[in-house]
This record gives sequence, structure tokens and C-alpha cells, in this order.
Amino acid sequence: MTDTFDLPDLPLELARLQDAVAVKLSSVSLTPMTDDGVLHMSEVFERSNRRSDGIGARLYAEVSTRGAYRKAGVQTPGKYLTATLRLGLGASKRRVAAALAISPMYNYSGDQLDPALPATAAAVADGDLSVDHVTEIVAVIEEIPAAIPAEDKARAERELAELSRELTPEGTREVGRRILAHLDPDGSLTDDADRARTRGFAIQPQDKRLMSKIRAQLSPSLRAKLEAILTLWAEPGMNNPDDPESPRGAAYGADAEALAAARERDTRSQAQRNHDALEAMLDHLLANGALGDSVALPAHLVVTASLEDLEERAGVAVTATGTRLPVTDLVDIAADATPWLEVFEGQSSQVLYLGRGKRLASLAQRLALFGRDRGCTAPGCTTPWSRTQAHHMPDWQDGGPTDINHLGGACGPHNRSVAKTPGGWETTILTSGPFKGRVGWRPTGSTEPWKVNHSLQPEKLLPAIRATKSGSAVEKWLSCRIPAPPPGPPAPPGVDVVRNPA
Repeated sequence: MTDTFDLPDLPLELARLQDAVAVKLSSVSLTPMTDDGVLHMSEVFERSNRRSDGIGARLYAEVSTRGAYRKAGVQTPGKYLTATLRLGLGASKRRVAAALAISPMYNYSGDQLDPALPATAAAVADGDLSVDHVTEIVAVIEEIPAAIPAEDKARAERELAELSRELTPEGTREVGRRILAHLDPDGSLTDDADRARTRGFAIQPQDKRLMSKIRAQLSPSLRAKLEAILTLWAEPGMNNPDDPESPRGAAYGADAEALAAARERDTRSQAQRNHDALEAMLDHLLANGALGDSVALPAHLVVTASLEDLEERAGVAVTATGTRLPVTDLVDIAADATPWLEVFEGQSSQVLYLGRGKRLASLAQRLALFGRDRGCTAPGCTTPWSRTQAHHMPDWQDGGPTDINHLGGACGPHNRSVAKTPGGWETTILTSGPFKGRVGWRPTGSTEPWKVNHSLQPEKLLPAIRATKSGSAVEKWLSCRIPAPPPGPPAPPGVDVVRNPA
């Protein structure tokens, strides 16, 4: 039962009223409530939250189809969720999936279309389904083979949405499996197009231990090839990083006596042997020129680390693809590949002057910029350096030189967003303040303060905040001259060092 109130009709006024109610609810005491009242309020509140999820999906659809996200200074609807609304990647993906499933979208003619999953959309509007339910329903619908008639697919969605009104998301997943089994009991309707549509290999973000999970859907051919290789590379005794006498490479052709002895010493699980075999295969590829020969950074293994961490053999380095790497592992990597190691002093971000008379930045310039920028310099962007371009300030067509003090990292969309007209962005190298030497961004023609990207270098934000809060310390900091860095430690074997002093 839903109580009726005299409410405004304008969506924005309703949203502000909802926010005001939330503010009031956050300040009132729940202690005087009875047990029944607390339980009833929990149900009402959860139903409201689920309806709000549906409204959020509709809002995202409007922001996306209108292109309104550009007015917020971002180049894609997804970036609007992460950079402007500050949603996490997981929450952003769930909202996008929900919007595509339950929100009315528009075709190229501007006509509004019905939601892709109408029964699911209705259940969300009733407050019976959450975004987690929608995620499970979408996953089931995507697994239905293309050969299934459209009317059967629509009926499956209706039945799944209705049943989910009484189920948890986990229950929805289980019912979905049964529906899939009913639609294609022996898997004979699944064809190569279905398998190609659902294939994928994704490396998940690193956790606090710097470990990474992998989510993959392997095609039958890839699985067959991988299993054939692992049979030889992951055999007990092979490629054991804890055993210096363990044979390396494939078991075929390995010394039989050495392999037999290593097999006796091998206490690894099959999963650990698979992991070590994969790393051994990559070492083999890197040592045999798999990265190619190019001035583009993706063709090079590039690592940046602080001078202090390198001297102490401690801390964490960062690669051009954004991976955090314990400094203690640098020497191991250098033994099989020749990475570029860029060393910089303390918190400084300034780079030595390095000019170039061509439009494209040289490899040396991009290496130097990587040490300063780590990735795209646009505020809130998390694109790693390996997927960025060398952005000119001013633009090359406007006379901007390809010099190190006129360049900054920018991903493709943000690089193209720089414009002289309203709705674009303008950039500069900051010459003062706690972030001196870094790239500043602001909307074109505005007088807003220049913003820098803290997403990829949060460790440089804290010292600036501390200094800003201490008044005289700021002036002392900005007026001091940073001494030239002392000679650094010798590079590990096989590592070229590019100095990036202040």
C-alpha cells in the first residue's frame, strides 16, 4: 500500500524533495520506534531505494541519449558516472546495464522505444526488484541462444521477472539456470555466433596485496590450445620459481633426470603450476621480442619508481599500463626483459626541458611524461599511460611545440575535448602552487581554478593538503629551491634509467 501526498509535478522539484526527506530521516532518532515500526520502515525504505534505482537508470538514459554529459566536461556517459558522480567501476557498470535493460531508449529517428526488458522494468518501478536482481536477469537473457524464437525469449523474461519478485538475486540466478536448461536442454541450439558473443578475458583490479583475479569466458578453440600448452609448461617440476634447479620452458626436450628430481621437490598445486607456467611463457615471449620495436609505449615495458624506494629496495613501482609492482620484483623482471625504468625524486613532478621539432612526441619524451603524469591528466580520468596520447599545449595546429614543457598525457576522448569554444576544455602546465609542473584543466573560457588529476597519483595529494593547511608553510614550500638529486643507484642488470629530476 502506497500513501498519497500532495506532491509537485516537476521531476527536479521531486528529486529535491526526496533529498530533503533523506536529510530529515538521517537526523531523526529511530529509538522511540516499536519493533514492528522498525521492520515496516525497513520494508518501505528498501522499496523506495529500489524504485530510486529505476529512476537512476532512467536518468542515466536521459544523460546518455541527450549527450548532456558533455556539459559536465566528460566525453562519455560512463565517465559521467565515474568522474562526475564518483561511482565505482562496479556500480557504474551495474547502472549502465540496468539502464539498457529497463529504461526507455531512443532510436536514430528520435522515437522513444520500450524498455528491452519490460516486465523487469515494471517490477523495478513497483519496488520489488533491485539492481542486483536486474543484473542477474540481464545475465540470463544474454545467455539465451540466438536460435530461440523472440516470443519464447520474451516469455522467459516475463516469467523470470515475476518469479524474482519473491526471490533474492541468488534465487533469480538459480531460476535463470533452470529456464536456460529448459530452453536449450542439450546445448544443441548454441552456435559459434553465441560463443563468439560471450567470449572474453578481463583482468580485475589489483587488491590490497597487489594480486589480481581474472574473469574469462574461453572459446572451445582457445581452451584447447591453452590446455595443450599447460600440459607441457605446467607439468610437475617445470618452471618452479622456488626451485633454481627446476627446468624452464616446455617439458618436451627437458633433461629427464633434472625434471624427475624437480618433480620430487615440487609441492605446488595444479593452480599454482598453471600460474607459474603462464608467467614462464610470458617471460619467454618478452625475452624473444614479443613487444616489438616501436616508439609507442605499449611496445615497451616501462616502470617508474621513486629514488628512495629504489635505494631501499622497498615500496611499489608503477608500470605504464597502471599495474603496481613491488620494487623487489624489478630485478626479476629485468632478467628476462629490458624495461625502461624512470626514477624521480620525492614528490616533484617537473621534467627537464626536452624539445622536438616534429608533431609526434619521441619515445624519450613519452617516457619522461609518464614519470610525471602516470596516465591521462584530465581530472577524474583513470586511463593508464599506455592508452594515452601526447597532448600539446597549445594545440599543434595553433603553434604548440612538441617540447616537454608543452606536453601532457591525455586519453583520446579528453585529447579531442580540448577546444576554444564553450563546452570544451583548456589546459596548461601549472607554474605555481602545490602542483607546480603538472597539467591543469578547466572548462574553456571559465575562471575556475585549474584542476589536476589525483586519481592516478593520490600519494601526491596528501602532502599538498598538509602544506595548504599550514599557511606560512605554503609560502616556504613554494619559494624554496629543490636541490638537484644526488647520483642514483646503479640500474639493475638490463634496465635503462631515464633521469627525471626536479
